[in-house]
Amino acid sequence: MWLFAGLLAVPLIEIALFVTVGGWLGLWLTLAVVIGTAIAGVGVIRRQGVQGLEGLRQASRLQRDPMGQVADSALVLLAGFLLILPGFMTDTLGLVLLVPPLRALLIRGLASRAQIYATGPGADGPRRRGPEVIDGEFFEIGQEQPDGAPNRPPSGWTRH
Repeated sequence: MWLFAGLLAVPLIEIALFVTVGGWLGLWLTLAVVIGTAIAGVGVIRRQGVQGLEGLRQASRLQRDPMGQVADSALVLLAGFLLILPGFMTDTLGLVLLVPPLRALLIRGLASRAQIYATGPGADGPRRRGPEVIDGEFFEIGQEQPDGAPNRPPSGWTRH
């Protein structure tokens, strides 16, 4: 329900801001601001793609946790996307996300609420040492099965 209300509210706020700011600035200056922020947003996204990859390479080279770099890059990309969208509210949010201390504050706030679930080898504790045991049943081809059923030749669907 909140998502629907937000999706409905954003265009209405943007229209109200266009009318208000357009009345102050005039048509041509308003259009210039909207087009200028869109061009700036494209520039931010292009620059962040290169810088984000370089930051990940450097974190990998120094064997540091790259998650802070990933979160920072994602927020800068979001800022660029918000700048591309036409509207004064989205432009303001995009410009706020371009301020590094505010981005860091947002990342800290989101990280304190995040829950991390680990998967993969070693996620449930230290990996066991020694031989790996696979439980299963087998029978020799040509012998009768334990349940007394006749032994059939392989169907070709499985590897024998």
